Amino acid sequence: MHELSVVSDINHAGTWLIRNQEILLTYITNFTSAIVILIAGLFSGKIISKGVNTVLITRHIDATIAGFLSALMRYIIITFTLIASLGRIGVQTTSIIAILGAAGMAIGLALQGSLSNFAAGVLLVTLRPFKTGEYVNLGNVSGTVLNIHIFYTTLRTLDGKMVVVPNNKIISGNVINYSREPARRNEFTISVSYDTDIDLVISVLRQVVESEERVIKDRDIIIGLSELAPSSLNFIVRCWSNTNDLNNVYWDLMAKFKKALDHNNIKIPYSQIDVHLYKKNKIFGKF
Repeated sequence: MHELSVVSDINHAGTWLIRNQEILLTYITNFTSAIVILIAGLFSGKIISKGVNTVLITRHIDATIAGFLSALMRYIIITFTLIASLGRIGVQTTSIIAILGAAGMAIGLALQGSLSNFAAGVLLVTLRPFKTGEYVNLGNVSGTVLNIHIFYTTLRTLDGKMVVVPNNKIISGNVINYSREPARRNEFTISVSYDTDIDLVISVLRQVVESEERVIKDRDIIIGLSELAPSSLNFIVRCWSNTNDLNNVYWDLMAKFKKALDHNNIKIPYSQIDVHLYKKNKIFGKF
């Protein structure tokens, strides 16, 4: 009897397989396709992530940001791969997408400030208004750029302070880059007394500028009387030099201007006030 029962079960199983072979083949095909999609997605995510990281590093984008963006790209590919695999085996993915969307919105609202800093950091490394080692002014702070991170940028001021500036504040304000151009212009204001010969002053100042080797001679050298001030004649001197020499050229030329003016007996006035006293005769009448 037991053997007959086993044979009967086998016959029923065979009959069920024959009747449902199309459904079984469909499930097997879908399951196999889902596995293939999952494996291909994981492999593709890894390859694409490495490719994105290599491209970003090649374009001299900060390694931290390059690594973050490449990892983010990999996770996005993996997420879509999982959704596609689940959809292949018959799972309703509409609700999953809706849940992911709601979760993403909630996370975005909770991390609004951080995400704005991250987006600003991506723009900074993409547009590159400044880079590491350059001296910049970022609104109310100036310094040498040390690092451009995902959420903030680090500066070192001239007096040795470390300043951390959020990236969204940098993007929303003005950025002045003092190091990007190879040459920059110095401007001097030289004041002399009113009894000085104008042509002599211009000649003396020009001799000093032209004798300075670090001044770029093929760029415009401008010297002229710019203002008739209350107690002085103010001359403007403009000349160009390499950006790295700018401050040293300014200090050296100021010292040379003073020596040349003294050598030619040209006086540099100082602020003064002339006070005139008038004496009035008082006539007292008799009452």
